[in-house]
Amino acid sequence: MGTTFFPCVTRMLHFRRLFTKARISPSSSNHIGLVGISRDILTKGTQFISQEHLFETNSQLKKLINTGHLNDARHMFDKMLQRDEISWTTMISGYVNASNASEALILFSRMWVDPTIRMDQFILSLALKACARNLELKEGMLIHAYCVKTGFVNSVFVGSALLDMYTKAGCISLGCRVFDEMPTKNVVSWTAIITGLVRAGYNKEGLLYFSEMWRSDVDCDTYTFAIALKACADSSALTYGRAIHTHSLKMGFDSSSFVANTLATMYSKCGKLHYGLRIFERMRVRDVVSWTTVIATYVQMCQEVDAIQAFIQMRESDIDPNEFTFAAVISGCGGLANIGWGEQLHAHTLCTGHISSLSVANSIMTMYSKCGCLASASRVFHEMKKRDVISWSTIVAGCSSEGHGEEAFELFSWMRMEGLKPNEFTIASLLSVCGNTAILEQGKQVHAHVLSIGLELDIMINSALINMYSKCGSIDDASQVFYSAGNEDTVSWTAMINGYAEHGYSKEALNLFEKMSRVGVRPDYVTFIGVLSACSHAGLIDLGFHYFNLMSRDYQINPGKEHYGCMIDLLCRSGRLSDAECMIESMPFEQDDVVWSTLLRACRTHGDLECGKRIAEHILELDPNCAGTHITLANIYASTGRWRDAADMRKLMKSKGVIKEPGWSWIKVKDRVSAFVAGDRKHLRGEDIYSILNLLASKTELAGYSLESGFLLHDIED
Repeated sequence: MGTTFFPCVTRMLHFRRLFTKARISPSSSNHIGLVGISRDILTKGTQFISQEHLFETNSQLKKLINTGHLNDARHMFDKMLQRDEISWTTMISGYVNASNASEALILFSRMWVDPTIRMDQFILSLALKACARNLELKEGMLIHAYCVKTGFVNSVFVGSALLDMYTKAGCISLGCRVFDEMPTKNVVSWTAIITGLVRAGYNKEGLLYFSEMWRSDVDCDTYTFAIALKACADSSALTYGRAIHTHSLKMGFDSSSFVANTLATMYSKCGKLHYGLRIFERMRVRDVVSWTTVIATYVQMCQEVDAIQAFIQMRESDIDPNEFTFAAVISGCGGLANIGWGEQLHAHTLCTGHISSLSVANSIMTMYSKCGCLASASRVFHEMKKRDVISWSTIVAGCSSEGHGEEAFELFSWMRMEGLKPNEFTIASLLSVCGNTAILEQGKQVHAHVLSIGLELDIMINSALINMYSKCGSIDDASQVFYSAGNEDTVSWTAMINGYAEHGYSKEALNLFEKMSRVGVRPDYVTFIGVLSACSHAGLIDLGFHYFNLMSRDYQINPGKEHYGCMIDLLCRSGRLSDAECMIESMPFEQDDVVWSTLLRACRTHGDLECGKRIAEHILELDPNCAGTHITLANIYASTGRWRDAADMRKLMKSKGVIKEPGWSWIKVKDRVSAFVAGDRKHLRGEDIYSILNLLASKTELAGYSLESGFLLHDIED
């Protein structure tokens, strides 16, 4: 028992009482029998009720409360001609356990003024419990004063109730003082103080108390172990969680679903997801918490299909899902972008009423957004009777991802008018809109708002600001944000490296990567995309292969499609087309049209007709109607003087009905965004725009500039 643990927490406050709780409702005949006996007792009118009759009445009162007939018990209680401490205690306990603390305190106040009733430790602990439920701190402190005066404060029941009340009311120091002054402590007292500390965020202090409890003569029970394990989960204290798991096994508590569920959650939150699944598989009894935990774990592991299967098995086991189950499984549908399953679950939540839960509605919105159904997500949002900051952030992020920047900002303004403070996810979505649409001024306004609400040091916001400024072409502002924040996180370093790489500042990107390693910040998968991209832009083949091999050798990061794409681009830019083709064919992934298209464009640049034809065949096998491939191959023919083949390729496109989607661009002038599509004359000032373009073209010709006819004629659609 000498092992020392670290902070642990759980929301469940464990309080054992000598008083009974409502369990299951009896049959109607039993209920009638109880009430009938009660009426027989009460029909004795004004006769003096003997102790035997009072005992029998109290027993019937207790049975009514235990079987869930609280109103009948109260009716019986009000008609009693004589009541003792047990009568009052039983009735008040019924209200406390039914979560009707207000009525419990009203009865207690009536009992308080009854001169024939003596206070005891049990009724006082009940009154304090009612104060804790209603957060009636003033009344609770009055009872505390009475307990000090009468000596009841030394009772383990009263002391436990007092510290429970104070910690629930946020008076942590008072709760700790009450606990430290208790002459006798039992498992309830220890569990109450640990729970109070952890609920208030004092994880370390809570586990220090748990460590003291472990060294004392008081044995832990399932509630204590569950609280300790949850504390380890919340503080990612895997080592201490494992130690507690070991002791729970020795004491046989691991078979309790209560402890087993918390164990699975602890391992999942500490990153040991497979351990959590293993514990679930060994559970003898699985409740809704068990199933919800395993579904959430599968979603966290990106094994959404397994999450759906677990949900189906749960339903086949006759376990009804709760709001957290629905939120988890719907999130899994979003990860799969499976709109069919998502819609079925949405319909099911409408039938069960779980749609009214914020977590469920937010998950449904996220699912629709990930499936590209922004209209459905918006409909769910507008039908919500109550919204929290997650609801607003979800719909703003949905508009952002679909490119609806104007709607995103309108929702943001609406959110602020509703009085909700945006969080880092909301702000990051807005910054993403600004970066993707290159509206720098709007981005600067969001940056100013970030400074005003004090989120400038948040990792997510910081990296979003760097990305926004980089995409808007303001690399100096991005650099200023990066260096002023004193970043120690991988995300911000990666954002700055990628920003430099995208703007062609390869030297700065690579120098920053080397500095990143020196200061002890570990690069991740995305960091190496920026590094390899910088090498590609600068044509640094040897250095590119050095970093490519460094990923797996020093950082145990397996290169992905993006990294291979950067290396293939690097080889193509350097004219090493055969090496690029070999790398594509040796990739440990399925070869898609993206990497082949990179090589095809290089064939056009370097005039390699034979390689271009071979690569185009690969792409057309994957996508027979790829317009870009037809056009690029036609341009390769044209650039090598094979005009007939180029014309035949254009005819083939026309016969197959292949049409390249025209490119478009936009510009913001005086707070108005104007979009332009190639060959489009629908703009309100289209005639004026084309007049200026013709004027510029004529001045260019007069200045003696000319365009290469090959590209002018044949790249017009590319």
